[in-house]
Amino acid sequence: MSDQFIAACPACHKKNRVAADKPRGEAKCGACKSPLFPGKAFNVTADEFRAHRDSDLPLVVDFWASWCGPCQQFAPIFEQVAQQYADKARFVKVSTETEPHLAQHFIIRSIPTLMVVKNGQEVARQAGAMGPSQLVQWLNQHL
Repeated sequence: MSDQFIAACPACHKKNRVAADKPRGEAKCGACKSPLFPGKAFNVTADEFRAHRDSDLPLVVDFWASWCGPCQQFAPIFEQVAQQYADKARFVKVSTETEPHLAQHFIIRSIPTLMVVKNGQEVARQAGAMGPSQLVQWLNQHL
């Protein structure tokens, strides 16, 4: 196992080298000094998505739209679980309205759609909203 890994900053999206033995709560971005592991889901553009996809942390992606009722109901669950997995994965939200090319690239046919990306490759996908326990179970299978 390496003694360091790459994590993109959730605030400025710059890549940072992080010592593997450093407590995640102490890790700060070298560029903007924001916490690297805030335990929150955040929206990304296509360019920002690439920065996080190419990091060493698994990426949990929620494809959503503002007009989608199930997406709105699922948002607090996604946020809650993001706090639990703050040191294990990045939780990002991609609006299919503002990033249609990214949704098209991943052939998103329904929303919400969740995806797990590891080492730049999609490893799991789930269409439809889930409850907190189902989401945790699904993540435990794929992270």
